[in-house]
Amino acid sequence: MLIADKEKFAATLSEMADKLSTLPLEETILVGIQRRGVYLAQRLAKLIEEKTGKKIGLGILDITFYRDDLSMIAMRPVVRSTDLPEDINDKMIVLVDDVLYTGRTIRAALDALADNGRAKMIKLAVMVDRGLRELPIQADYVGLSVETKSEEKISVKTEELDGEDLVEVIKE
Repeated sequence: MLIADKEKFAATLSEMADKLSTLPLEETILVGIQRRGVYLAQRLAKLIEEKTGKKIGLGILDITFYRDDLSMIAMRPVVRSTDLPEDINDKMIVLVDDVLYTGRTIRAALDALADNGRAKMIKLAVMVDRGLRELPIQADYVGLSVETKSEEKISVKTEELDGEDLVEVIKE
């Protein structure tokens, strides 16, 4: 079931950028969680700059070795890059991801960030909040809220990785 086509996807990102633009941009870093969170963070940074004329810090975070299910996902997990500004101490970090589900990815991201410094504050921005949390984690900035069942999956596709922008619910 289609939740967001290309136009709604773009409008949702624009609304998220409007909200993020109210933050103190000179001390804020958007940190995209590998993979699709990276592309969403890059787009949000571009939109924020277009809307405000101000650049916002940008980083990339790989959480592979911080996952609590690492031994269950693969014998040789794919590790991607982490690229954070040299100093995240006393900065406001906005973690960016595509889907918030159980909360475990965000817990892993918090652990990974802590190994890189002590942020002043950490916020969370997600394209889709699908509910069904296993950990007490909530997003501060939500593009779309979609009620789902555990047997369903949310698929967020980005132009950069998948050749199209869309959000859909898939029954497994």
